[in-house]
Amino acid sequence: MATKHSTEDTSAQAGSGAELVPVKFSRLTRRGVLLGLSASQLVTLGIGVLTLVGAFYAGGGILIAATAPVWVLSVVLTWMPVAGRPVVEWIPAAGWWLWRSTGGQLAYRRRIVAPRPAGTLALPGDQARLREHVDPETGAGMIHDPHQHTLTVVCEVRHPAFVLLDPAEQHRRVTAWGRVLATVCRSGRIATLQVLERTLPDSGTGLAEWWAAHGTRDGSWAATTYQELIERAGPAGERHATTLSLSLDMQAAARQIRTAGGGLRGAAAVLRQEMSTLTAALRSADLTPAGWLTPGQVAVILRSAYDPAVAATLERHGELGQSLATAGPVAVTETWTRLHTDSAYHAVLWISEWPRSMVYPGFLAPIVLSSGIGRALSLIYTPMRTDQATRDIRKKKVEHISDAAQRRKIGQIEDAAQTAEYEDVLQQEADLTAGHGVLRVTGLIAVSAPTVEELDAAVSAIEQAAIQASCETRRLVGQQAAAFTAAALPLARQV
Repeated sequence: MATKHSTEDTSAQAGSGAELVPVKFSRLTRRGVLLGLSASQLVTLGIGVLTLVGAFYAGGGILIAATAPVWVLSVVLTWMPVAGRPVVEWIPAAGWWLWRSTGGQLAYRRRIVAPRPAGTLALPGDQARLREHVDPETGAGMIHDPHQHTLTVVCEVRHPAFVLLDPAEQHRRVTAWGRVLATVCRSGRIATLQVLERTLPDSGTGLAEWWAAHGTRDGSWAATTYQELIERAGPAGERHATTLSLSLDMQAAARQIRTAGGGLRGAAAVLRQEMSTLTAALRSADLTPAGWLTPGQVAVILRSAYDPAVAATLERHGELGQSLATAGPVAVTETWTRLHTDSAYHAVLWISEWPRSMVYPGFLAPIVLSSGIGRALSLIYTPMRTDQATRDIRKKKVEHISDAAQRRKIGQIEDAAQTAEYEDVLQQEADLTAGHGVLRVTGLIAVSAPTVEELDAAVSAIEQAAIQASCETRRLVGQQAAAFTAAALPLARQV
């Protein structure tokens, strides 16, 4: 659905003490412009009221009956819910979908014969504008978006299993991760930080490397049998991979880019500074950066996302799929609720509500540790500048106070949800005053399966896992292609 994605405000702060401390997320704001009504609801309601009042003063009963279709439709559009939302809020999504369907934008087929411009990515839709830039100093593959004015780089991160650590160690690592996020907030030049955790079919590379280093190839029956078992059983497993994508806001860093020489070279120099800062912060948090990914490694991730069936082959044979110019899908077909790419069907779920009660770190374990399901969990952090966060909090306070005064005038009772939202605003203001950073967090889950039936079963399993994690998920509709790019690709994209 073409609507605003989940933006939960959370503070990049650390607790105190050695015990594991529960935390609570801010609620998703559902307050409207006036008395809980959104701008679109107020417009449709205003049209209906004006029509009814005009008919009443102009001719009375006859005109009221004649204009009934207008004001009745206005009431239906304003208050009648469909899938938890008023009908009027579905109009932009349905209109955008209709425009795209009539314009032939729901299907993508790669042109095999026609050459692509050098340095471009073979991705569908808006992602076709992305450009490749290789940093001459680090060799990292940087992705430039000339429209959004961002430059993105990807780092692979290795870490131990969080749920297996003792509470004191978990608390220490959570505190250190809070310092990493605070570092991102203080920069002022970071547009987005994306944490992408994926499940991949294990290609058996680890077993093969161990056998190459420690195995004894003496031609014996045992050695031959063991070699055959590694070759056959290796790809049957499953492993997890985590990447961090750092996106530089080239407009916010315009002065530093000019100082560094301007253009992409200057932007790359500024981004290298942020890369060094983030690497140091990750190491202090006991997270091991495995290096900034080269263009070939980024290409393998993109190809594996659109074509999961070939992921194990690409990993076992490192020389394959190492070109960004051919890393995109061959065919993509988008429907209202799912996406069909080369070898899989995909559906993207939006974490519309984070836990409303106090939860301990690691609450996402039911989702992260779900086995037998191809999925990618993406947490997109958007840091807010201190002045911007201050203005946003002040605006929310004024709106809450004004709405409360208006409700008192008409005798409407304030419910607990409105009180909780106002308390969240006050808590964010207190955290900001104490020197902490404010982040907007978007959670997306891309689920993949080879058939539609398996996809539906996997989506149901992930929805149940989200319930166990005290989260609420909703399947995004009408924008599955854009949502898949944000959820499954390490490009730090927004929905």
